[in-house]
Amino acid sequence: MTTAARAFPALGTTAEVLVTDPRRLDAAVSLLRAELAAIDLACSRFRPDSEISRLHERAGRQVQVGALLAEALGVALRAARLTDGLVDPTVGAAVRELGYDRDFALVTDSSVDDGRARRAGPAAGDTAGGGESAAADPACGPAAAGRSCGPVAAVSACGPVAAGWSCGPVAADPACGPAVADRSCGPAAAGWSCGPVAADPACGPAAAGWSCGPAAGAEPAPVPAPGWHRVLFDPAQRLVVLPRGVHLDLGATAKALAADRAARRIHAALGCGVLVNLGGDLSAQGPTPAGGWQVALGDDHADARSDTTVALSRSLGLASSGTTRRRWRRGGRTVHHIVDPRTGDVAQTRWRTVTVAAKSTVDANTASTAAIVLGAEAPAWLANRRLPARLVGVGGDVVTTTGWPAT
Repeated sequence: MTTAARAFPALGTTAEVLVTDPRRLDAAVSLLRAELAAIDLACSRFRPDSEISRLHERAGRQVQVGALLAEALGVALRAARLTDGLVDPTVGAAVRELGYDRDFALVTDSSVDDGRARRAGPAAGDTAGGGESAAADPACGPAAAGRSCGPVAAVSACGPVAAGWSCGPVAADPACGPAVADRSCGPAAAGWSCGPVAADPACGPAAAGWSCGPAAGAEPAPVPAPGWHRVLFDPAQRLVVLPRGVHLDLGATAKALAADRAARRIHAALGCGVLVNLGGDLSAQGPTPAGGWQVALGDDHADARSDTTVALSRSLGLASSGTTRRRWRRGGRTVHHIVDPRTGDVAQTRWRTVTVAAKSTVDANTASTAAIVLGAEAPAWLANRRLPARLVGVGGDVVTTTGWPAT
């Protein structure tokens, strides 16, 4: 059986469609593009005109959403329920705080090793929530990287130095500078500095209404996701109440859903076998070529070189999640796109790539993402759910669960 394939960029990744009848390729590509455009318009948090962006704007109110967003939200909430919150769509704010607040190509273009990537907190030169940038205030004295201070005239309790006032080390000075007459800003956590902010009990007592605030350039501490159970959803009526302050990110399931929907639609419309690959989320429907669809496994979906290949010989979902592809610099450290909802920070994981086979791509990707978050407990978790999987450790060691590869 002769096959044909075509790939193109979409949804911030690479989309590819393969068919068992080359005459159907153009039609398959058109159907895939239409499906991806619909998913993007419904679910993209990067588009101000998307339906999910409009839902965020109406937080706190009951909203009837379209059929596609309702399906995507239902899939995301189901994933959260099945994983006990390891895959949680309410991580949107956490992902944004990590700097993933626009298309990934733009994130990597603007993320640099010296920490000059866009910050979620006050930027250098801002006064809200912290001191002025030392570099912008000549009265602060010689400035150094990571140092901050408030307006000199008002800082009567944050510590004098010879020949004027100087910036206190943000992370190294727990008292915000030397005390004057036994008065100081109080013991502050690392990353805090003196600044004209509202009284903050976490920073201790302050003189003359001054307290500790986040220093310019300091990264805010991660906070856990609000929790998927806070989203009120009536799937029958497509009614949603999104609490104020809760931001959705459907990235863990929407792309996989698009792969499943597109593969089913192409097979139903054209009658041929099809394999849809959306950045490592694969959905196979219908007849397969002799020997099955040959899928190379690697740490980077854009790199076809791999010493491991599996054959998909039936309708199946296969998904890979990993920490080696979508990475950028943030606050002096390397971060990636998989967030642990329990901490609001990037998943500190034992694995660099996890590939799972399941009845649908949505289920496969839900499990592979949960495995990254779980870390060392992932093999047992996957085995208990009878999900065939291949896990690659950060050092390159490989662990498989019973049934792998499921072809």
